[in-house]
Amino acid sequence: MGFDLEALREAVNTHGKVTRVVIAAIKGSSPREVGAAMLVWQGGQSGTIGGGTLEYQAAEAARSQTVPSRLTQHALGPDLGQCCGGAVSLLTEVYDLDALDALDDTIIARSVSSTEMPLSVKRLMAQARGQGTVPQPQLLDGWMIEPVHKPTRNLWIWGAGHVGRALVDVLSPLPELAITWVDTGPERFPGDIPASVTAVPAAKPAELVRHAPCDAEHLVLTYSHNLDLELCNRLLTHGFGFAGLIGSATKWARFRSRLAALGHSPERINRITCPIGDPGLGKHPQMIAVGVAAQLLRPARQNELKKDLSA
Repeated sequence: MGFDLEALREAVNTHGKVTRVVIAAIKGSSPREVGAAMLVWQGGQSGTIGGGTLEYQAAEAARSQTVPSRLTQHALGPDLGQCCGGAVSLLTEVYDLDALDALDDTIIARSVSSTEMPLSVKRLMAQARGQGTVPQPQLLDGWMIEPVHKPTRNLWIWGAGHVGRALVDVLSPLPELAITWVDTGPERFPGDIPASVTAVPAAKPAELVRHAPCDAEHLVLTYSHNLDLELCNRLLTHGFGFAGLIGSATKWARFRSRLAALGHSPERINRITCPIGDPGLGKHPQMIAVGVAAQLLRPARQNELKKDLSA
């Protein structure tokens, strides 16, 4: 996770002045990782640094902060009533429109100790910009460094019915996903669509497949079996990272036969996952969405766990 500049910009545009609280460093165990952040304004907040007393006290302090920036240390023990046993450093910064305009849109580095940029930070910044590497959020020699968050996965949701809406509700808060939501007309979409979701009404949705990145992930769940079939056909020709189709075993058997008749080999057809989700959870739209979300996120999470175990 990096610095979510778009979320901060939206909050500032809505509330005027917003205070951002980010975990700058940790020692021992912590409820969240370095870089986890929340936004606080008078009367509300978004995001989380782990909940509990730490978050409550940090939010209250943020609302009354009078200096532009402040670094504080907190022991997560008996004093806070939390049992993590570690300690965290919190960087709390106040933002308005002028402060937003001063931010870089790639890597945000700023001093938390009023010192000039040290050589270690200059080297890291040069390496990141010269080689295209993304640094981890970190507090380095009195400077806080955070890459600006960019979604790493393109997800296309085809269909804005009950299941499509439930999927958007579940998946849109996840920062790594850039969601494109497609259906046949604007009336098919709800009135309130998350800012992180791009809704695309199209009379002929299948014509949009060619515009999707070849490594994009797709969930096909329109109101029409014929449209579902056409989308599967186009996706098999275009290419994808993952393609999931909602439906029963009977529907998938029929689709397999019809896709074969369209010239697709069994090996290619097998790249489509059907059914999607976890049938054991039931057929309620929200239950389907939970199962599909777990299916999508599990491979990425398994890779993270492997990295953690090998570290």
